[in-house]
Amino acid sequence: MVDKPNLSPEIRRLLKVRRRQKARKPEFRRYESHKKLRLRRKSWRRPRGMDNKMRLRIAGKKPVMVGFASPAEVRGYHPSGYIEVLVHNPKELENVDAETQAIRIASCVGLKKRLMIEDKAKELGIKILNPSQR
Repeated sequence: MVDKPNLSPEIRRLLKVRRRQKARKPEFRRYESHKKLRLRRKSWRRPRGMDNKMRLRIAGKKPVMVGFASPAEVRGYHPSGYIEVLVHNPKELENVDAETQAIRIASCVGLKKRLMIEDKAKELGIKILNPSQR
């Protein structure tokens, strides 16, 4: 199995840039999540309410602003440098390039099929980003 993918120097540089950018980015919480217990651990969602002050951009209720996106060339890359591919069954592994792509097994996949996917991925030399704990 390949530990790290072969990346161009430009992609390597952009992954480092993205890591630095994300380290400086504030953690955007959902609007008024401090008031409702069920929203405590939730991340950002766009306010859509009719009278929502943040949606209306009232002073003092500023929304999340643009400018925190990662470079377009490395969007969708895993921090390890692989391109993530979501897999639901063993047949989908045939389209995966082991050199540049790694798989993430979908959460809706049961244990029996998950083990089948893992065995076939090991056979093909494909990296699994969320292996089972067996």
